[in-house]
Amino acid sequence: MAYENVFKRYEKKYLVSALTKKRLLAEMNKYMQPDEYPRSVISNIYYDNDENTLIRRSLDKPVFKEKFRLRSYCVPKDDTTVFLEIKRKYKGVVYKRRVGLTYKSAESFMHNDTLPDTSRLDFAGKQILKEIEYFKAMYDPKPFAFVGYERVSLAGKDGLELRITFDDNIRTRNTDLRLSDGDYGQFLLDPGMCLMEIKAYGAYPMWLTRALSENKLYPVSFSKIGEYYTGCSEIYKGDNAPCLQVY
Repeated sequence: MAYENVFKRYEKKYLVSALTKKRLLAEMNKYMQPDEYPRSVISNIYYDNDENTLIRRSLDKPVFKEKFRLRSYCVPKDDTTVFLEIKRKYKGVVYKRRVGLTYKSAESFMHNDTLPDTSRLDFAGKQILKEIEYFKAMYDPKPFAFVGYERVSLAGKDGLELRITFDDNIRTRNTDLRLSDGDYGQFLLDPGMCLMEIKAYGAYPMWLTRALSENKLYPVSFSKIGEYYTGCSEIYKGDNAPCLQVY
């Protein structure tokens, strides 16, 4: 299975209503086309240590921050390809490095420290796996929260390095923290709202700048896992009272 395992780009996030999303898509259809995987259901298990070091540091908005997660594009079986990812942000630039493993192998690695078979990994994959080993040794990360959503992905028609995604029905939970447990959770946003992300390597094209201005859209500082932690922080203080709307 071929996949991209190293990303470097600028990412800006916007909270948009259903009506605004409809207007934006009508304009974007002139300049963009469905991505290679235009519609997907994404599931993530985020990891952190017992002190919640990664999420707390991220919420402080430092110059450098990082996250660690296991991602799949379905509810996986043992032989499904999933991705262990380290996502870092430094001075506004996002760097993501990931390695694809079978779900069974990734689970054994994360929970039992069983090293995966690397015979099918290329050089970059093996190097990233070593980085993840070092990361695990440094933080001793454990499953922290589930975050899932439905994503629509668009790519520029003109070959420019531009990608725009819309994430709907963002849902979270802090129980059943294995991807195989299903993609259910609690709604993170108000009904009808979604998260738009613009991923670019440089300046926005004029048509996109104009569309954002006409719809009065401005970038927001928004982290799905950060919003969940902030809104449900009582869960991590020993109070298991439900919060947010159950999906």
